[in-house]
Formats: sequence, structure tokens, C-alpha cells
Amino acid sequence: MLTSSRFCQTAATPEEIAVIRVPRYLEKRIENVKQTQGKNNIRTTKAGKLLIQCKNSDRNQSAGYVFGKFEEPILCSKGWKHNKSFGDYFIINNTKTVAPCVAENQKEDREQKPSGTFSNLRICKELVEVLNSMNITHPTTVQLQTIPKVIKGHNILCAAETGSGKTLSYLLPIVHRLQANRESQVYSENAHKIQTAVLVPSRELAEQVAAVSRALCAPFGLLTRTVGGGRGVGHIKQVFKNNHPDVLVATPGALVKALRRRYLDLSELRFLVVDEADTMFDPSFSDLLESILHHTDIASHPKETQCLGHKAQLLVVGATFPGGVGEVLSQVTDLGSIVVIKSKMLHFLMPHVKQTFLKVKGADKILELHQALKLLQHENRGGAALVFCNKSATVNWLGYLLDEMGVRFLRLQGQMPAAVRAGIFQSFQKGSVDVLICTDIASRGLDTSRVHLVVNYDFPESHTDYIHRAGRVGRAGGVEGAEVLSFVTHPWDVELVQKIETAARRRSSLPGMESGIREPKPTDAMAEE
Repeated sequence: MLTSSRFCQTAATPEEIAVIRVPRYLEKRIENVKQTQGKNNIRTTKAGKLLIQCKNSDRNQSAGYVFGKFEEPILCSKGWKHNKSFGDYFIINNTKTVAPCVAENQKEDREQKPSGTFSNLRICKELVEVLNSMNITHPTTVQLQTIPKVIKGHNILCAAETGSGKTLSYLLPIVHRLQANRESQVYSENAHKIQTAVLVPSRELAEQVAAVSRALCAPFGLLTRTVGGGRGVGHIKQVFKNNHPDVLVATPGALVKALRRRYLDLSELRFLVVDEADTMFDPSFSDLLESILHHTDIASHPKETQCLGHKAQLLVVGATFPGGVGEVLSQVTDLGSIVVIKSKMLHFLMPHVKQTFLKVKGADKILELHQALKLLQHENRGGAALVFCNKSATVNWLGYLLDEMGVRFLRLQGQMPAAVRAGIFQSFQKGSVDVLICTDIASRGLDTSRVHLVVNYDFPESHTDYIHRAGRVGRAGGVEGAEVLSFVTHPWDVELVQKIETAARRRSSLPGMESGIREPKPTDAMAEE
């Protein structure tokens, strides 16, 4: 009786209402799910062309849709770490037909702005004629911004998307200035000294830059030479045995060897160019670069580049903004003297190149690659393809498989002897073979205007590598309708893919990339002072 009476006393009366307390974080989570299910899937798709095209059409996104600042996109690659996602894909469609650097300049021409030709940039007549013979009649946006600054003597840091004409943006004003100096007495006194040094990370890129330099220097009788690693000290000595070149294109290791053995003198250097800067400021090259910089006298003001006892003008060029610039350059020049030129599309995905991402098992990649190459031959009637791998061993192994399938190809990787590597890329450029299997050695700066397809057989390990690989197509003066195909296999690949897809949906730059010159951190000694 006692127990039942207690229950009777504590039992809820019909008038009382039960209250269930829900944690606030759970309420927010439920609201987010409702919003996601209720509106995002509907609003991202509108009439017109698709920007993102997925296997699951509910996650398509129209080119005309713009995400709000606090609106989170639903990714096609969201569940790609799961084993059941193999076979899924999404495509980032091209929303433009030509590169932005070319389109902007064409727009300026229509508006009849006075700076739309090389002649208006005060480039000498002979150089303009050479450019016309190459079918280059209008400067790109990067060239319009860079060439006048170089001619005036400024130190430059130029960061612009791949294929935007950066090589000509520094070679044209350099050759123009060398020819002007050649006619003066100052040049005749120092004719046996090197006037310009261009640093590049690979022998293949050195040969390419030297070929452009020779074409520009030909009307003036200026001499261009290259020196690269892998061929021994005897070869390096032979380069400097007779007359020293006016323009030297070199890899850092070879140039350091030449400086240590005193085969050349940089005391009269007028221009020091660091091309592919993000690679050159990488820890693998930075020590060599610092050693070269300490052998040169870098100007801190434009006036110091033009007077007697002149100092060298520094030009740093790259397709991504290099990290560690401030720490290295602060040792040799005033960071405030460096003019920074950044393109609008720096670190953005290329809007004129179709990019496909396919979640595929490792064992199926070779079949997908073979199918893509067959489709390329059928649709483009012999278009060229670049196939990127992360390791030299994968390049060799993939070569054996394609050979068994009857595919004609060339291989290019960093572990090849110099004698074997020489001429491989030139053969590919000339069209002797349409497929080149390579490591990232072929992703930096090389001109691949005839390439229709880039295949990331191994997904790149960083945003920077992806930008450089994808930048082998869609270049100024290259073929239109080029594509990038990426195979996504591992969980760590998916994380990078999701960041790329997010940037594409938001039309933003890729995250985590350098966007300016950072001042070096003060050392302990400076802090004590």
C-alpha cells in the first residue's frame, strides 16, 4: 500500500505536459540537415550550362549559380573515402573558350587602348619583327604589366598562371636592354663577361628557354648558351672555354659548380632571373640558390641598375606564388624594392579547361588510361597526351604495360642519365610520338602547346603540383578544347580532390597557397637588440 500510494502521488496528472530537453548542438545539427535536404540540392541547378557535372545529378551545379558567403556546398566527392564510391566521377566543365590572359588582352584591343601591341611597349623594331615571324602579335596581360617595369630597372616578382607568356615577359625587355647597352662604351669594356643568367630547375626547361632566347638574340649577334647538371665538370668547363655568352641559361647545381671552380665571373651581371620560382625556393634548391645570390650584387633601386658600377636586376617568375621568398631575398636586397605582379587568376583553376576526376581502383587505372588514349586518337585524330606519375618506377612500369598494349610512347623521368634524357622532350614536341609518360619533371614550365590531354595517372601530392600539371594544356597559343583527366585512388587523394572541388564550386583560389612576400621572422640576436 505504501509503494502504490507513492506512485499515485508522483504520477503526472492529465493537466501536466511532459518536457523533453534537446541539447542546443543537436538542434543546430537538425536545422543544418533540414536546410541541406530542403534547398541546396534544388538551388544549385538552373537553366543553362553546368559548371559541375556529377554521376549523381542531384549534385550538379549550374555555371550561373553563386554560393553565399556562409553557404556550404555539397561535394560530389564527399563519400569518396568509402570503398563503394569506386566508379563515381565529377567533371568541372570549361566556362570559357580561351585563356583569361588572352581574353583580357583581346578586350583591351576592342576598347582601343594604346598599350595593346609590343611596339607600344617600346620594344625595339627588330624584336617586334622576330615576334611577328613567330605569329606572336599581341602581348598577354602579364607581359603588358611586366615588360615596362623590367625596362625601367625594377626588381620583379611575377606570379601568373601557367601558359600566360612569362618567358617572353622577361626575355623581351632583357634582350632589348642588352642591345641598348651593347651600343655604348660600357658594353665594349665588359664584352667578355656574362650579362644575364637565367636559373631553371631542369635541363629540358633550360633548352627550351635558351631556344627562345637564341631566336630573340639572333638579329643582334648576342650569344646564348646552356649549362645543366648530369654531364660532369668537363662539360661545364667546355661551355665557358671560349667566349662567355651574353645570356646563360643554367640549372642551379651546374652554375654553383662553375662558380666554385671560377669558370665564370658574375661581377658584371645585369640580370638574374629565377624562373619556376616555387620550385627554386623549395628546400631542395634553396641552398644552391642562396649560394648563387651571394655571388651576385643585387640592386635595391632602379637607378643602381643603370649607372656605372651597376648592380644586377633581379627577376623572380613563377606560376604559383613561391614560399620562403622573404627569408632568402632579404639577405641580398631590400624587400620593399621588389615590385610584385600577380595575375587575377593566380592559384585559380583554369576556367577554359575541362577537368574530370574519376574514383577508380588502382588495378583498373591502366584500362581507363588505355581507353582515354584510344578516345583521344579517335576524336582529335592524333592529339598528344601527357601521362603524369609520382615516381620514376611507376613511369617505367607503366611503359612496359602500354608497350604490351601496342601504344607508342616516350618516357621522361629524373633518374635517367643525361645522355638518355637529352632530346626526349624535343622529340615529343616535334610530334614523333604522341604519348609522353613522365614525372613532375615535365610539369614545370615546358611548352606543351600541342597537348590535348593531361592524365594524372597518380594524383598529384599538392595543389601546386596539380596547377602545374593541369597547366600543360590550355596555354596561350595552344590547342583549344584540351582536357585534364585525374585518377583518384587513395584516401589521401580524396582530401585534395575535395579542396579542388570546393574551390571550383565557389570560384575561389585554392586554399593554403602563398599570396604575398612574408617578412622573415627576426632571429634571436635581432630580438635581443
